[in-house]
Formats: sequence, C-alpha cells, structure tokens
Amino acid sequence: MSGPLVLTARLPAALFGQMQGLRRAHYPPERNHVPAHVTLFHALPPSALGEVHRLVARLCTMTPPPPAQLAGVVDQGTGTAVAVHSPALEAVHADLATALHGLLGMADQGTPRFHVTIQNKVPRSEVRALQAALAGRFQGEPFAFAGLDLHSLQRLPEGGGAWQTQAQWTFRGR
Repeated sequence: MSGPLVLTARLPAALFGQMQGLRRAHYPPERNHVPAHVTLFHALPPSALGEVHRLVARLCTMTPPPPAQLAGVVDQGTGTAVAVHSPALEAVHADLATALHGLLGMADQGTPRFHVTIQNKVPRSEVRALQAALAGRFQGEPFAFAGLDLHSLQRLPEGGGAWQTQAQWTFRGR
C-alpha cells in the first residue's frame, strides 16, 4: 500500500448506478479512476490501517444505515456535484474524527460538506451546461447509506489517483 487511506460512505445500489452514470457521461474519462462516492476522510495515514479497520468495523456493526437526502446541484468551479444532507452521517463522521484525533490532516478536520462529484476539471462552459440541465433535480430525494468503504490511494503518473479497496463494511445496527 503506497498512498493515504480514503474512507467513503457507500451509496445504495440504485443511487450509485444513477451517480455512476452521470460520472461516466460528464467526468473526463482520462481522470475518472474512482467510482461515485461520498468521502468522509480524504487522507488517513497508511500506518493507521489496522486501527481504522477495527474502529470502522465496530462502528458499522452498531450503526443503522444513516438516512440522507439529496440536496441539490453544487457548483464546484471546474465541476459539478450533487450535495448530500445527512445529520446521521455527520454524527458517524464526528465519532470517527474524535477516535482518529491526531491522525487527521487539515483536509479532514472540521465539518464535512458531503457530496457526490459527477464532473471535475472541465471548461466552465461545460460546467454551466450540465448545471442548467440538472437544475431542479436532486432535491430532497431520500435514501440511506449502505456502508463504509476503505481505500488506499494509488498515485497515477498522469496525475490524480486510483483506489485499491482495502475493506468494506455494511451498516448493521438497529
């Protein structure tokens, strides 16, 4: 394992398919190396793999699938995302952040803004066109997260990175 660990929340199958389809259609193919996801932590140290594994496994055993809803289209400057509102996932994030204190870099401190990126690093005209096409969609659509996935980031020579999945857990609590 060479790169940092990335912890993501897994979308339910139908929503994943929809977001993945949008990514395939609008994300530059040469940069689209990871599936649709919601990031909880961007860069945990690889040395913490065992600790993160034990912590997340225990948490998912006790936690029911966190309810959420889609919260509109987000302008990311050179891209587009779909916002996700989930106080329950915020609570999961806060519990993990407390347990991982001292291992979190700047990007992983503070309150996250959950989203699914469907377009990135494209000309502004493409961003505006997609956002106009998606206007009014993704407002209040309810769903529940299926689980958490842990990946190691593998840097690619052309920039960016691909993931190698290290572990997956399903939310199983009542």
